Amino acid sequence: MSALRRLLAVAGAAALTAACAAVGPNYRLPEGAVVNAPAAKAAFVGADFAAVNQAPVPDDWWRLYDDPVLDGLVEQALAANADLRVAAANLERAQAAVRETVAAGEPQGGLSATAARDQASGESFLLPHALPAENLADAGFKVSYQIDLFGRLRRAAEAAKADADASQAALEAARVTTAAETARAYVEACSAGEQAAAAGRLLDLQQRAVSVAERMERAGRGAPIDVLRAKAQADQLRAEPPVFEAQRRAALYKLAVLTGKPPAEFPKSVAACSRPPAPSGPIPVGDGAGLLKRRPDVRQAERVLAGSTARIGVAVAALYPSVSLGLSAGATGLLADIGQPATQRWSFGPLISWTFPGGGERARIAEAEAGQKAALARFDGVVLNALRETETGLTLYAHDLDRHAALKAARDEAAQAADQARRLYTAGRSPYLSGLDAERSLAAAESALAASDARLSLDQVNLFLALGGGWSGGGQAGATKG
Repeated sequence: MSALRRLLAVAGAAALTAACAAVGPNYRLPEGAVVNAPAAKAAFVGADFAAVNQAPVPDDWWRLYDDPVLDGLVEQALAANADLRVAAANLERAQAAVRETVAAGEPQGGLSATAARDQASGESFLLPHALPAENLADAGFKVSYQIDLFGRLRRAAEAAKADADASQAALEAARVTTAAETARAYVEACSAGEQAAAAGRLLDLQQRAVSVAERMERAGRGAPIDVLRAKAQADQLRAEPPVFEAQRRAALYKLAVLTGKPPAEFPKSVAACSRPPAPSGPIPVGDGAGLLKRRPDVRQAERVLAGSTARIGVAVAALYPSVSLGLSAGATGLLADIGQPATQRWSFGPLISWTFPGGGERARIAEAEAGQKAALARFDGVVLNALRETETGLTLYAHDLDRHAALKAARDEAAQAADQARRLYTAGRSPYLSGLDAERSLAAAESALAASDARLSLDQVNLFLALGGGWSGGGQAGATKG
């Protein structure tokens, strides 16, 4: 028993040592990473206009539009989108891999039992005659525990947990994309409806111009070329509505698929939409620090970096011996005697195995270190891209707002000119064609303004996508649980 106690003491000391040592670098975010740069955390350069403010970006940013139809579509998409289901399944697989890796550091055990009718060879015992057949049996159990002296198992568990965190971030990124794509498809459907209506009004006016030109020709006050020109312009305008109708249909089919339905089951309520949604106030954009905490792709890249760092430790640990403790007990002998003291057996002790390090092990360490460098470079690239996308989105939105204001002023001026032309014609002081030209100018200005409305709405959605809004951080810790 004293020998058994000594073995237990050695095992306890080894386990204590294993709890304190782990080869390879401990992970911490490199100080030189771009994410730590002061400029990356500062206020956005392009957020200096009245349509945005530095309030935090809400998770459910689409509710800023105060549009119940849009709210319902996004909720359906987040519940049924196929890409989200794929990302959720990938997360479940990564979490199962964590449990598998953690279980490798727990005691392993098994049972075995055999019974056989056996006749041994007499000559194998140097006997000249045959031995009698016997009923033999063997039963027992084995328990083993790998002592993680150099932290290979713990580093593997760190890597698996980092992978699960990255999968969690990938799911969050899929939610961001799904919400933005749903809002974009809704905006495209409504914008196509608005532009189709504006094109229809312009076509109606041109058809009136054709009728006037034909009457004037019949009255001898116009030339045939005027009729041809008017018809040519009408035919050109007639080509516009089908384009917008095709765009609306494509957006409706996209909405159906995003919400997990066949294209034929597109939302009928959106088919009649003729005005894109607009936020009720300035868009909250936060700052760079908030952006980098919120963007799931930034967090995913950081977790990939953590996993690649842990895998260096796994590779380094392969240079050192592997130590495990084993316990086995059972009974072996004649079937009739199983359970008797003469058949009982047991063993307990450590097992040390060590493969002398060679070029292969050191090459794997170099491979892991190169993987960490690549992961750091990718992390920096993701951070820079997040900042670039946001600044670009803000710049486009600001300039499109200026363009929209100019087009709105042009539309208002065209409306005043059309009103004055109607009054002059009613008073007999202006010909009908003059008033018709003013109406056509107004319709063209309205068509340009409708196109600008569509562009602004898409700018807003693209900006929210760049800002990384659309998910709740409540699920973040779940990725590291076994």
